[in-house]
Amino acid sequence: MQFYIAVAYQEPDHLVRIAKAAEAAGFGGLVLSDHLIYPQPLKTPYPYTRDGQPRWTAETPWPDPFVAIGAMAAVTSRIRFLTSIMVLPLRHPVLAAKTIATAAVLSQGRLTLGVGAGWMKEEFDAIGQPFEGRGRRMLESIEIMRALWTGGPVSHQGPHYAFDQITMSPRPPGPIRIYGGGRSKTALARVAKHLDGWASEIQTLQEVKETAEYIHALRHGTEREGEPLGLCVAARDCLRLEQYQEAAGMGVSELVTVPWLFYGDESQPLEKKCEGIQRFGEEVLLPVQTALRRSGKTSAF
Repeated sequence: MQFYIAVAYQEPDHLVRIAKAAEAAGFGGLVLSDHLIYPQPLKTPYPYTRDGQPRWTAETPWPDPFVAIGAMAAVTSRIRFLTSIMVLPLRHPVLAAKTIATAAVLSQGRLTLGVGAGWMKEEFDAIGQPFEGRGRRMLESIEIMRALWTGGPVSHQGPHYAFDQITMSPRPPGPIRIYGGGRSKTALARVAKHLDGWASEIQTLQEVKETAEYIHALRHGTEREGEPLGLCVAARDCLRLEQYQEAAGMGVSELVTVPWLFYGDESQPLEKKCEGIQRFGEEVLLPVQTALRRSGKTSAF
């Protein structure tokens, strides 16, 4: 299990400093989120809060995650990058495959791709993409992208996308693991059948445990039974050593945190946030990783 920092809502010109601080403090990676726009007004309810309101405002910055990965990869050499979640059906799969492959190359293969079908209808309307059928388009897109990333000639004739033989370069330096987001039975079935891992919303460890067990149960008796299941988890009740050990024991591979919030609020200046990253590394990450190494639970998928 590795600690990852969620960098959603941060100023774009802060990301490079945060990445360097994270690597120096021993974090395993960074988690980047994705939205194109904020509609005025927003009518689609946000599915992950009780009142249906997002946790951010129209002024919150949402830099393109793959442009950000390229910048942060240039100043780091070890930490990984995970998108949680890229709204894949907003993009044509050929264009998405090229963008993702380039980020994988520039990061020397330090990319895990988290994708989701999306929830904001206005976002799809803004660029002329149908909201209906987005889950099916996402699965077809994943099939196309995986084929293009092999570097060989690819043609495709599907229900949503069709093109004659093409070759894409650069190709990723290795296979790109793909996680799926969402909590619905449909989303979890996609993870079980087609994907390499699951990225949680902000949930409890018990909810994560139940979800992982559900995905494994769906895989039982299929060709994916026994395959490693990555779990990128943001747990609201994971704050003490025994809880970190519990998370590792249930197979969490990426544990998401925002370290500076342990020492202040989100309004802290960048320098204080970087100090919080270093302090968390010394006070939490190092002792937890030492304890997990002794128990053999530090290896991420």
